Amino acid sequence: MLILLLLSIPLLACGLTALVRNRRSMEAIHLASAVVSFGAAVLLAGEVLRQGTVSLFNGFLFADSLSALAALLTAFATLACAPYAIGYLRREEADQRLAPSSDSHGTDALPKLRMYYTLTPLFVFCMFLAVVANNLGVMWVAVESTTLASIFLVTFYGRPTSLEAAWKYAMIGGVGLSMALFGTVLTYYSAHQVLGGESMSALNWSVLVAHAPQFDKSVMRLAFIFILLGFGTKAGMAPMHTWKPDAYNEAPIPIAALMATAVLNCAIYALARFNALTALCLGPAFSSRLLILFGLLSVGVAVPFILVQRSARRLLAYSSIDNGGIMVLGLGFGGPLGALAMLLHMTYHTVTKPLLFFCVGNAQQHTKSDSLRAAAGGLIHALPITAPMLMLGALAVTGTPPFGLFQSEFMVLRAGFAGPYMGVAIVLVAFLVAIFCGIFHQISQIVLGPPRGVPREPNCPWKTVPVVVLSILVILTGFWLPAPLYQLIDGAARILAVHP
Repeated sequence: MLILLLLSIPLLACGLTALVRNRRSMEAIHLASAVVSFGAAVLLAGEVLRQGTVSLFNGFLFADSLSALAALLTAFATLACAPYAIGYLRREEADQRLAPSSDSHGTDALPKLRMYYTLTPLFVFCMFLAVVANNLGVMWVAVESTTLASIFLVTFYGRPTSLEAAWKYAMIGGVGLSMALFGTVLTYYSAHQVLGGESMSALNWSVLVAHAPQFDKSVMRLAFIFILLGFGTKAGMAPMHTWKPDAYNEAPIPIAALMATAVLNCAIYALARFNALTALCLGPAFSSRLLILFGLLSVGVAVPFILVQRSARRLLAYSSIDNGGIMVLGLGFGGPLGALAMLLHMTYHTVTKPLLFFCVGNAQQHTKSDSLRAAAGGLIHALPITAPMLMLGALAVTGTPPFGLFQSEFMVLRAGFAGPYMGVAIVLVAFLVAIFCGIFHQISQIVLGPPRGVPREPNCPWKTVPVVVLSILVILTGFWLPAPLYQLIDGAARILAVHP
C-alpha cells in the first residue's frame, strides 16, 4: 500500500489546506505533507529494492527501480522546498507582495497563501502519479495535469509579465503534450495487433515491454518522433524551450525550483520509458540519433544566453535547459554506461539546483533586484551565508570537480567516446567549458566585490537552514552516495539499457 500512501498524502494536504483559515495551519500541513511524502518514497524505494517491483490494483499502479528513483527525487525536491517556502512567503507577505494592502493580521495575504499551499501538493500529486502509473495513457494525463496545477502558480503574483509567462507556458506546453498524446495513441496502435484482446492492459508498461520487439515498426518510428517532441517540450528541450525562462522568472522561487528538478525529471522519465520500447522494437540507433540531436541542440542553445544573461532566474532556467540536454545525451548515447550516467546526473542535479534557486531567492528578496549586473556586486558582505553557498552551487552545477555533476558529466562523455559519437562528445566538451565560464563569471559579479551599501540581512532560519543543508549534501554526494541509493540507480539503469 506504499504507492497508495504516496499518492494520498499530497491529496490529503490539498484538501486540509483548503479548509483551514490561518497561515500557521497551512504552513504546518505543508511541511508535514512534505516530510511524510519523503518518508513514504524512501519506504517505497526500500520495498522495490527487496522485491524488484511493487504493484497495486492489478498492475494499474506499478513501481520498479526507475519509478521508485523518480518518486524519491520528486519527494526530495518537495521536502527541500517546503521549509524554504515558509520563510520565502513570510518575507513576501512582509514586503506586501501578496496583496494590494495589508493590515495587522495579514488577512489580505491569506487568499494567495491558500492558493500556494493548496496547489503545490496537488502539483506534487500529479508528479507522483506520473511516475507510478503503469498505464502510459495515465502517465500522459498526469504529466499534462502538472501543467494545469502549476500554471496558476506561475501567475501567482498577477503581474502582466506573469500572465504572459503563463500563457506561453500553457500554449507551448499544450501543443507539446498534444503531440505526446498522439505518440501514445500511435504506440497503442503499433501494439494492438500483437496484444490481441488485452484491452485493459494494452498500454501498461509491464505488458508493452515484453512484446515491444513485435510492434509495427513503421508506426513505432512515427510514434517516437511525436513522443520526443511532446515530452521534450515539457522538459524544455530546444527548440521547444522558450516557455522556460519566462515561467521560472515569474513563479515563486520554490515552485521554480520544483519545475527545474521534479518536473524536468518526470518529463525525462516519460521519454526514457518510450525510448526503451522504441529501442526494443527498432534497435537503439533510430531513437539514439534523435535524442543526441535534440540533447546537443539544447546544450548549445543555452550557451549564448548564459554568456549574455542579465537575470539570475533566467540564468538558472538556461542552466536547466543545459542539464536537461546532458541527460538526454546520456540517454541517447545508450548502453549501461549512458543510462547510468543519465540517472546519476538527474540525481545530482536534483540535489544541486534547489540550492541555487534558494540562494538567488534570498538575494532577490534582500536587494529587491534580480539583476546580474556588476553594480549589484558585493553580495557576500550583505548575505554572508547565502553568497558563498551561491558560489558553491554555481561551481557544482557547472560540473566542477569534485562535485557529483562532474562525475555524471564525465560518465556521459565516456559513453559518447565509447560509441560512434566521438565528434558529438568533443562538441559537448566545448559547450560545457563555455557554460562554466559564463555561469561562474555571472555569479561572481553579484557575489564578489566591495560592499555596495546594501545592509546586512538578518538570518531567517526557514530560508537559511535549507541552504546550509543542501550545501552539505552537494559536497557530501560528490564523494559518497548511500549504497541503497546507488543500488536503486543501478537497477533503474538496467531497465533503460535494453537490448533488442
